[in-house]
Formats: sequence, structure tokens, C-alpha cells
Amino acid sequence: MSQFWSPLVHTLTPYVPGEQPKVNNLIKLNTNENPYPPSPNVLAEIKAQTGEQLKRYPDPNSDVLKQTIAQYHQLNSNQVFVGNGSDEVLAHAFQALLKHDKPLLFPDITYSFYPVYCGLYQIDYETIPLTDAFEINIPDYHQNSGGIIFPNPNAPTGRLLALDAIETLLQQHPNKVVLIDEAYIDFGGDFNTQSAVTLIKKYPNVLVVQTLSKSRSLAGIRVGFAMGNPNLIEALERVKNSFNSYPLDRLAIYGAKAAFEDEAYFQKTCQKIIQTRQNLTNTLQELGFQIIPSAANFLFVSHPNHPAEQLAHALREQAIIVRYFNKPRINQYLRISIGTNTENNQLCQVLQQVIEH
Repeated sequence: MSQFWSPLVHTLTPYVPGEQPKVNNLIKLNTNENPYPPSPNVLAEIKAQTGEQLKRYPDPNSDVLKQTIAQYHQLNSNQVFVGNGSDEVLAHAFQALLKHDKPLLFPDITYSFYPVYCGLYQIDYETIPLTDAFEINIPDYHQNSGGIIFPNPNAPTGRLLALDAIETLLQQHPNKVVLIDEAYIDFGGDFNTQSAVTLIKKYPNVLVVQTLSKSRSLAGIRVGFAMGNPNLIEALERVKNSFNSYPLDRLAIYGAKAAFEDEAYFQKTCQKIIQTRQNLTNTLQELGFQIIPSAANFLFVSHPNHPAEQLAHALREQAIIVRYFNKPRINQYLRISIGTNTENNQLCQVLQQVIEH
């Protein structure tokens, strides 16, 4: 029935999300979800919002959430945009801020939704190779372009680009938007010195996108947001209100608000993941794995004697799933989400058996 498709649809190669199998007793380490539950305050607030008020539309501007995020990051509400997950926020940014006559630049190894958006919105782009150590090299971006986007920490590598390097990039490209996708920034260990949010007041061309799916354990309610100069935010609002005036439902708005208000739980959860990440790193290194330094809630690993695809298959046979990318440069790597200590121990036990077999 593809004869009914518009011409554009024939050209699209959709994004393939991480597998979400419906299997019991599975150790799921493939989509970078938080292994710990949301704050109890979040669950209580969501329950409190499930009354008669659900017959009414939610606030189309999500003002209460914008105010909470702005206060948390010491910004004004007109510097905050919210959407149905950071993927939707990114989609609006591609349309509103990154579609120009000159190509958009992003790394050759990065979040695979970027080229998908470029295809959907017909944006020309060029990929900039990471170094052999999978690092972003700022001088490589010093070329004619319509904008720049990359995750920090990068995905799927987990490498973090220092804040001073990002500032250098902003100074070198004052007339184009530089979008920093910070889905994993909270796992770096020192948020205040690593997030590009601190650069917003100084540089009108930086847009920072974050999500509540990872560090705040809310992948199931889909809340993402962007922060930047009011001029950038207005562009996002114009696209959003031409597409969907009500992207966030009432439960998401108030659940997300409660997540930001429980700072102690947030910090505790992040520190647990950082510690278990280090423990997992140590154990995998003892097993001979080579590991890219990670500031995210996952590790990017390879083993010199065992093909990554075979390792992923062996783990799956033991009800453990990790992410394998059959792509150039990274087809010998596995991306392993950080689980609980128990899940990580089971992972390592299976890997040890496979390696020693």
C-alpha cells in the first residue's frame, strides 16, 4: 500500500530504538534506563493528580514545570522550553534552529537520531570524525556550517567534553546555534562545573537539552526540556504551538515538578550509579575488557579476544541484553547500561564464563 505514501516517506530511514522485550526475569542493560525507581514524592504527586481534573486539558505552557526548572537552574521561565521527551525537544530544535542553507555538523559516532531528523526535515549535514580515542576535537568543527549539535557526554561512547572546550566552540561560532544534548550530564560527578547551562547567560547561541528519563528515573512519562536565550526558546515555542499545543499531560507536568523538588533523592541515586559504574569498570578491566572513560550511566567496552556480537549473543542466551551497534568503527564494542550491583555482578559472572570457556 506504499503507493499512498508521500514522496518524503520513501526516503526516510527511521530511528531504531533500543529493544524493549516483554520477557520476565530479564536483566535489561540496553537502553540506559535508571535501575532505581523514581522518587517516592513523584509517585505520590502523580497519584494526587489522577482525580476529576483529568477531564480538563493540561496547561499548554506547563508554566508550573517551567518555573520549577528555571528556579533549579537559576534561569528565568522564558529561558526554558518543555516537551514530550528530549527527542521531541530535539525535533523542534532541528526545525526551528538547525535548518539552514549550510550543513549541520555533528560527530560520526553519536546519537543516531540526528541523521534521522535531518532526513525527516530535509537538512543537509556533515559528520565530523571523532579521534581514534573517540574524542570530539574542537578544531575540526571550525568550518562553514549552519549549526552544531552533539551529546555531552557523547553517546554511545560516554566521553565527556570539558566545559572550557564547549566555551571555545561557542566563541568560534557566535553566529550559529550550538546545541548541547545533555541527556547523561548528571552522571558526570560534578554537575555545576560540567553542564553548559552555566554558559547560557554569557552566550546567546547555546541551547542545552536535558531529560528526566535517565537521572530522575522517569523514562516512562516522557519529559524533556531545553534551556537557552529567550530568543531561541521563542523559536521552539513557535514550532511546538504549530504542531501540538499540549505535549505534556498533567501527570507528567506534576510528576516532573516533584522530581526536581526532591534533590536529596536525585543526588543519592546519581551517586549510586557513579559508584556502581566504577565497580563495573574495575571488574570488566580485570576480565580484559578495554573501556572508554565514561561520564554517563553506561560503559562502552570491547574485548581484544572476543567479538562484540558474539558476546552480546552469549549474554542474551543468559537473559541479559546489552546494546550492540553493527556500524563502522564501533562494531567491536558493546554499550552496557549501568544496572544495580546485583545485575552488574550477574553480567560479569556470565562474561567471565564466556571468556574462560
